[in-house]
Amino acid sequence: MRTAKKLVFVGLSLSSSWGNGHATTYRALLKGLAADGHELVFLERDVEWYAANRDLPSPGFCKLTLYASLSELRGLLAEHANADAIIIGSYVPDGVEVIDLAASMTPRALAFYDIDTPVTLGKLARGDEEFLARRQIPLFDLYFSFAGGRALKKLESEYGAKKAVPLYCSVDPDQYGPTGESICWDLGYLGTYSPDRQPAIERLLVEPARRLPDLSFVVAGPQYPADIDWPENVERIDHLPPLRHPSFYSRQRFTLNVTRADMIALGHSPSVRLFEAAACGAPIISDRWDGLTDLLPDGQAILIADTTEQVIDILQRTSAARSQDIADTARRIVLATHTGSARARELVEAIDSVLQSRMIGCA
Repeated sequence: MRTAKKLVFVGLSLSSSWGNGHATTYRALLKGLAADGHELVFLERDVEWYAANRDLPSPGFCKLTLYASLSELRGLLAEHANADAIIIGSYVPDGVEVIDLAASMTPRALAFYDIDTPVTLGKLARGDEEFLARRQIPLFDLYFSFAGGRALKKLESEYGAKKAVPLYCSVDPDQYGPTGESICWDLGYLGTYSPDRQPAIERLLVEPARRLPDLSFVVAGPQYPADIDWPENVERIDHLPPLRHPSFYSRQRFTLNVTRADMIALGHSPSVRLFEAAACGAPIISDRWDGLTDLLPDGQAILIADTTEQVIDILQRTSAARSQDIADTARRIVLATHTGSARARELVEAIDSVLQSRMIGCA
């Protein structure tokens, strides 16, 4: 095992999974890091909407500290000045100021973990610097990216990133696995409402539900507008905490993966829900984007659908044996290459390369 590191994360949320996919991503990654003996600190802005919905207030795998202001964060970062790396996440409140503050402390290694790379690049192209300024990208020794493929070249060639490294989201196999429960729904979807995802949900789930009234469907996730016209055979669940995700996925005959428009445009951007569903043994129907079949081969580990008719055909014609084979193949792939432990090793290897290069430069 590599030498244990002290790593300080400043992220959107670890304590609450309400309305975000960051918390489960961080939980899987940090658990993997902790299992390898690394010392971990997670600094999270104390905000009202997460305070009211904390499903992991006391993680056993790291030290979680909530802070109320930038001045309080300054003191916390100074307290951990001996860290091997400070890693700032995307969508951190007052992110631009947080990054400047961390950079001013000249840490041994400074990294950015972008769990929203396609969204980030889209915002920067429009001049929107909500949580990251364009001028700050060259400050990072490492830019860990949720997206691979051409996003990495774009970050380095157009935005001046010193080193862009893919660090996809991951799944915690201790938390996500088949429960063996009976099937309740023929097709389901889990995700927070997003206007750019909703047309695909309408096309790939809502319209099939209208045309197949004898089948059962479900959509789980918060913030859906009250005026959406859900068919009677579509059940709605407002919020589903992570502890209930395995049961939710295990009770679906098929589960739907739908990708945000920015992620489709950029490609190579798997969502955490994709890996979680696969780990739970749910056969996945997904929209199409570049790089998906590199992760899960179409027809072998996933079924790709572009139209309502294709979803209907899958629901009506796919045998139980074939859907089980597809689910089993996806689960084997994900547990071999997309766990928190796998991501932890990738992250530490990249940080090691930075620290070692600096030691050589000082020799």
